[in-house]
Amino acid sequence: MEHVTVKDLVLGSGGVLVSGSEEAPVSHIRLDSRQVEPGDLFVPLLGERVDSHRFLPQVMDQGAAAVLTSQELTLPEGGAGCAVIRVEDTKKALQKIGSYLRDRLTLPLVGVTGSVGKTTTREMIAAALSARFRVYKTPGNSNSQVGVPVTLSEITENDQVGVIELGMSEPGEMTVIANIARVDMAVITNIGITHIGQLGSQENILREKLHITDGMKDGGLLILNGDDPLLKGVQGREGLRTVYYGTGENCDFRAVDICFEDGFPSFTAVHGADRQRVRLNVMGQHNVMNAMAAMAVCAECGMTMEEAARGLLTGQGFKNRQQVHETGRFTILDDSYNACPESMKAAFQVFKELHPERRHVAVLAEMRELGRETESAHRQVGVFAAEAGIHLLVTLGAECRALTEEFKKRSGAPVAEFTDKDQMTAYLDQALQDGDCVLFKGANSMALFKVAARYMENRPE
Repeated sequence: MEHVTVKDLVLGSGGVLVSGSEEAPVSHIRLDSRQVEPGDLFVPLLGERVDSHRFLPQVMDQGAAAVLTSQELTLPEGGAGCAVIRVEDTKKALQKIGSYLRDRLTLPLVGVTGSVGKTTTREMIAAALSARFRVYKTPGNSNSQVGVPVTLSEITENDQVGVIELGMSEPGEMTVIANIARVDMAVITNIGITHIGQLGSQENILREKLHITDGMKDGGLLILNGDDPLLKGVQGREGLRTVYYGTGENCDFRAVDICFEDGFPSFTAVHGADRQRVRLNVMGQHNVMNAMAAMAVCAECGMTMEEAARGLLTGQGFKNRQQVHETGRFTILDDSYNACPESMKAAFQVFKELHPERRHVAVLAEMRELGRETESAHRQVGVFAAEAGIHLLVTLGAECRALTEEFKKRSGAPVAEFTDKDQMTAYLDQALQDGDCVLFKGANSMALFKVAARYMENRPE
């Protein structure tokens, strides 16, 4: 944070300064007590298992400049220099601070949401914009009701454009986040079935995603995937402009003449009379769509298509999301961050293009938060795996039984099923062969990224 004092935090949160100086400067907002450094604000949140108020004495000893609290607090010895701000609810106070800091920003903000591909699209938009602007983008996956306020707090006066990822998993969440971020441009990548367990239907997911426009001023721009069956007929609310990107004739920003060069997409971007050849440094045809979203954002920011194409060449993707690692023994496609049927299909499309002459091993874990769609979604992935010509399928989790059943109907390739990660890893140690291409993909909570890391380190010998 720049030029932020305890007084700003009191004003922003609507709280009361119990102790400490209102003139004290504050550097960063921290939600994890282990990350607190001198000069930081610590916000203790009430989690399902832990009330982080218990860490207040600790962060004061670490030199925190300020803390929020919704509880009576006895200052520890040595913590007298820490400002204590009393609020009714620390989570809501954090959101109010985020909104307060948003009011001080003058740069344009681009918001990105969607069922699949938010982070990759965010990265590609930021890369494309970087050909002309200094770009701030959401770090990691700080896209939630508590992550977005922290993200906004880190934007500096040197940044010229912000690219903010907005996520949601339950009804009403997008409205909260959108009214904090108040983006100027909103990109919706697609409407899938991620979080359908909480939201009930794709139509409900669409309605929730469209709440990204709740905080937008008149004249704002809604950028939609014109190839998505649920988005291609959507128009933004009155006062907003709507444009579409994709491959269809209905799209204002359109990709044509798509081909692949060593597995990497190449295409011509068309907007009106302008045409520009584009090459990407990330694999997968789905990334053509993400690139076209970036093209639309860049045009709105006054960039030429040539500039945007040059910026896109610098994009390298994001950790645990379709990252290809050549270890010397294996070729690893690490797509372990999360999973749903749409992203599984995209992963297989990339995977089958990697060294087609080699053996392909898919290590798949359960997909989560799919509600009544859980079984059918896993069966769908089993079909995708068979169509991709997988030579060995390894699964983790009981819900993957439906996946393997469908795979076995369509493929004679061997299958190994596990419910224990350690047992699965021990099997992989024996089953993987030099030269194998290995895909790791599943729900983030299944922690396949830990298994993938083992083989990216080129173990075991």
